[in-house]
Amino acid sequence: MTFEPIRTERLILRQSRLSDAEAAFKRRNLPEVARYQDWEMPYTKERAERRMAQLVEMDGPLDDRGWSLTVVDAADPDQIVGDLAVEITWGGRSALVGYTFHPDHWGQGYATEATEAIIRYLFLDYGVTRIESSAHPDNSLSLRVMEACGLVFEGLTRQSFWVGDECSDDILYGMPRPDWDAWINRPRHRPDRVELVPVTEDNRRAVGALVTHKSQERFVSPMMGNFRDALVPPSLDGATLVPWYRAIEADGEIVGFLMAAEMTETHANPYLWRLLIDRMHQRRGVASTALDQFESRCREHGATAIEVSWCEGPGSPAPLYLARGYEPSGRIEDGETHAVKPLT
Repeated sequence: MTFEPIRTERLILRQSRLSDAEAAFKRRNLPEVARYQDWEMPYTKERAERRMAQLVEMDGPLDDRGWSLTVVDAADPDQIVGDLAVEITWGGRSALVGYTFHPDHWGQGYATEATEAIIRYLFLDYGVTRIESSAHPDNSLSLRVMEACGLVFEGLTRQSFWVGDECSDDILYGMPRPDWDAWINRPRHRPDRVELVPVTEDNRRAVGALVTHKSQERFVSPMMGNFRDALVPPSLDGATLVPWYRAIEADGEIVGFLMAAEMTETHANPYLWRLLIDRMHQRRGVASTALDQFESRCREHGATAIEVSWCEGPGSPAPLYLARGYEPSGRIEDGETHAVKPLT
């Protein structure tokens, strides 16, 4: 089917042109762009020209043929910001997507905006039933783009991806059409009511089913780890931690989990141990409201400060805690930044 340009809020996704070869050559030949990609360096101008010549002969994506389109700035269509790659498989039933953007346009949400648009096109207009993507496990920025578009971690293949003589693992993401429908229709509004509720026989399965995005697991333990530590708490400074935990309920639905270590004779301050918000309910203000309630409880029980720690890096909860007045103490505990919030 003939592809018609797609316009988003800030971008235009259009067919590639021969004149795009120069920008593709300069972009793909940058070491930081090529670092986790599937081409050998140097990426030559001749290769870019050959690829563009192949693409202009295609009216749109074709089964078992790699296709890509050019992404430009909607306000300045002469400004190329990157490209999107699409490979249709299984007779038009499935699609593999990828993206390459110039570093000048990283960190501005362009890759997510463009990828969301091509996913919508592939599901609604082209009619695929599944979309997938993959990336180097260390390419955290790319993983976050896939997750922001609704794709779900499906596995990791070891020593399976070759570029020249170099081999790496490959991390796989995907979603069938029903998952995408659920993702785009997930709640986006701030809940009317957020409560910290006990974990009970009635809600334990819903609590156990809570999941973050895969890339967030380096910052917050999955629920299996949370249940393990609640059941058999570890020791700190020679004394076993005393866990206090609650499910987070938003408008009657279980959407998160919070666990703290209580104040004891050995541990003077409560320690905010775990805070997990399900991937389908993030960016709704749930975490902040849950923390409001937790901090109020700590005050009511006579606490004068709360301790927390976090891992640094893209996707870290650090901005949330810093904005709420948790101040780094200068200590690093098990590789994490330790912080304290005075309660006044």
